[in-house]
Amino acid sequence: MKKALLIASFVALAATGVAQAAGDAAVGKTKSAACAACHGADGNSGVNPLWPKLAGQHPKYIMKQLHDFKAGKRKDATMAPMAAPLSDQDMENLAAYFSSQTRTIGQAAKDKVAQGEKLYRAGSSNGAPACSGCHGPAGGGNAAANFPSLSGQSADYVAKQLKAFRDGTRSNDMNGMMAGVAAKLSDAEIAAVAQYVQGLH
Repeated sequence: MKKALLIASFVALAATGVAQAAGDAAVGKTKSAACAACHGADGNSGVNPLWPKLAGQHPKYIMKQLHDFKAGKRKDATMAPMAAPLSDQDMENLAAYFSSQTRTIGQAAKDKVAQGEKLYRAGSSNGAPACSGCHGPAGGGNAAANFPSLSGQSADYVAKQLKAFRDGTRSNDMNGMMAGVAAKLSDAEIAAVAQYVQGLH
């Protein structure tokens, strides 16, 4: 009976993307000191809303972004030199630490919630699919597919990334999926769905 409960618990955790990362979170916490100025000591960046919250993000997704910054597949003048000296083990440890932290949830702008929720859950009239299809109804993402958790992410950061996918300045999405979605969204729609995500939990 206990064994069956343990197996069921593990399956449930894996399905929601909460399974533990392979790296050493304690070592990652020490290494994260260099990240704290921008991303916060616990991965909840609060200094600049254009910097993403890393707390609670899927470890595999964090590792992919670090690898892509290091390899130049994702461009950012600040992150490229930060990622350059990191080993694979460093990335695993950082991912283990930040993924183990709890993300803070912000407040969505009340005048954008209705439109943002409609876009997130039903897609746009221009053919953009519902965000919830890949990122989940509560914004938890899909760890197995490496779709990131969005809940509580800064609206400014989400909007910046959607526009980057739309204009081609960010292109490290799988098979151009996000570029295709963002191409169908107007600036007003991006602002609305980004605000909705900021308060989603």
